[in-house]
Amino acid sequence: TPGNPYGSKVSDLLKVEPNMHLRRSLALSQCKPSEIPLTITSFPRLGTPDSVDGHNVPDGPASQSLFLPDEVINPHARFPTLTANIRRRRGTKVAINMPIFHDTNTPKPFVDPTIPRTNLRFPKYAESDARNALPDHIYMDSMGFGMGCCCLQITFQACNIEEARRLYDQLAPISSVMLALTAAAPIYRGYLADVDCRWNVISQSVDDRTDEERGLKPLQHDSFVINKSRYASIDSYLGSSDGLWRPEYNDLDLVYDRDIYQRLREGGVDHLLAQHIAHLFIRDPLVIFRELLDLDNTQSSDHFENLQSTNWQSTRFKPPPPNSQVGWRVEFRTMEIQFTDFENAAFTVFIVLLTRALLSFDLNFYIPISKMDYNIQVAHRNDACRREKFYFRKNIFTGPSTTAESHPPGAEPSVGSVEQEYELMTLDEIINGRENQFIGLIPLVNAYLDSINVNVQVRCKIQKYLDLVSRRANGTLLTNAQWIRQFVRRHPDYRQDSVVTESINYDLLKTVCDITDGILKPADLL
Repeated sequence: TPGNPYGSKVSDLLKVEPNMHLRRSLALSQCKPSEIPLTITSFPRLGTPDSVDGHNVPDGPASQSLFLPDEVINPHARFPTLTANIRRRRGTKVAINMPIFHDTNTPKPFVDPTIPRTNLRFPKYAESDARNALPDHIYMDSMGFGMGCCCLQITFQACNIEEARRLYDQLAPISSVMLALTAAAPIYRGYLADVDCRWNVISQSVDDRTDEERGLKPLQHDSFVINKSRYASIDSYLGSSDGLWRPEYNDLDLVYDRDIYQRLREGGVDHLLAQHIAHLFIRDPLVIFRELLDLDNTQSSDHFENLQSTNWQSTRFKPPPPNSQVGWRVEFRTMEIQFTDFENAAFTVFIVLLTRALLSFDLNFYIPISKMDYNIQVAHRNDACRREKFYFRKNIFTGPSTTAESHPPGAEPSVGSVEQEYELMTLDEIINGRENQFIGLIPLVNAYLDSINVNVQVRCKIQKYLDLVSRRANGTLLTNAQWIRQFVRRHPDYRQDSVVTESINYDLLKTVCDITDGILKPADLL
């Protein structure tokens, strides 16, 4: 995490990559000679018998996993407590299943031979392990498989609550697009998966819903049937006062705590924001520190943050804490971490500039929440970046202001029902545009840069970042996930059976290290 927020000037964006390099160097300086801090989304053989140095017997009381020892968990009390409490609240271990990639020699059906058929250490889970491990899937059973993944998150500062609500809403439809563009996680527990992203792995790894809350049993002891894990895409928009919002966009039945909602409304909070906050309160807190139980809620927001920080959604709305100079913030949370500082800086700078264009040109990315849910699942698919289509708004200039001064050339307001406002588009069309039909996000960013005074050297560097994003979207450059797939499938030790052996894994990570250090620059990746 950067030590301080970056500045607001466009030239400040050029500090992102050097800062990432500095932090990588700092981490490396604390490592042993044989240790290298790679920025990979998921360690390919996490959960195999040889994946943990030192003690690696999976017999820990916190996770009670068949595959992961508790030694992989951060020793701070918060993290083993989170792991154990998710399992306890759910009433069983978490069940993570990612579809196997069926190669030429992969058995059909695929039944993982490495899963122990008896759980001698925790026999009470033997039956659920057998039931939860689905055929043709890679089975994982611990929070560590999800929270052991890495990602690229960006926090934006807003000038006020209205701008924060607008950023939250307008960035949400972009979240699945960026998940697909940054896809970097095609291997789990030493097997090639038929998905490219981490998101659903994390979602399933922290799913603490009981059988009743998941709708598997009638409600008797619990209060709600909850349709998503606490790590998921957003469930509702916050709405904004810019004239872009329509109630039809919130097309899911939102579950929320009615008592909390009523208290918020009586306190002057509007309907949409009150629903959003009350929705957070359908979850139980997962960790409470005894010394923080008795707090003055007029002076501290720790109890709220305890719930807020364990509702992990695609975008996060962050009210300012009391008695602080910290303002309204929005987190953008879906992107996967990339091999190099250049890639990570490129996607960071692109999203920041997109927010500037969004606010300057009154852009409108609203689509129904149900279509966003569809998009986030499509983003996981094998090579979604080149093969799939995503629901996206056709006319992003619909808004209260449609003057030539407010919008780039060709922008016209649109009218019609919600169903007429969006269509399926490729990522190339969304990012680079479609002639005479859709301008594209990168041309929008360039239009924004054209409208302000940007130093030539700064613009040239930014253009290199935008070129990377553009070429990812049009398929001339591979995602990290597709590059990893090709490396594995071309390796001389690979047997076309979906198995990523220790030797393949070592060579893969050594090559990634060389790419990170600039020794290698694959033409199909960078």
